[in-house]
Amino acid sequence: MANGVGKHLLFVWKPSGYELREADGDAPAVGSSVEVDDREEQVIKIGPSPLPNDPRPCAYLQAV
Repeated sequence: MANGVGKHLLFVWKPSGYELREADGDAPAVGSSVEVDDREEQVIKIGPSPLPNDPRPCAYLQAV
């Protein structure tokens, strides 16, 4: 990642704990569905990256 342009993060819950993943393109809209590990997740919030000095938006997901 050079500067994060054209990328976003996904904040995904897993039984082992939360996981932060990088994805291409613009962040999905709140309320939209995203497929993660062959299961459907819903975007419940878009916020700033939890990483310091990271300009990418982060989509927080919840199992549907």
